[in-house]
Amino acid sequence: MSNVCAICGKKKFVGGSITRRGLAKKKGGIGMHVVKNNKRIFTPNIQEINIKTEKGSRKMKVCTACIRSNKIQKS
Repeated sequence: MSNVCAICGKKKFVGGSITRRGLAKKKGGIGMHVVKNNKRIFTPNIQEINIKTEKGSRKMKVCTACIRSNKIQKS
């Protein structure tokens, strides 16, 4: 099953993890230089919970941001 929020559509996306090396200019160095730029995946915190609907209760995959903001009602 996919890892996508049923309410807001939040899903995983690709970003970068930058590794820097050197002493910062304000500490007396020549500045921070980029050594590596690794690709990584940011995944949302998705929980499978029971939700109240008009037809009854059902299980849905929802991100924790939607649960905290009361966009859904737990059953």
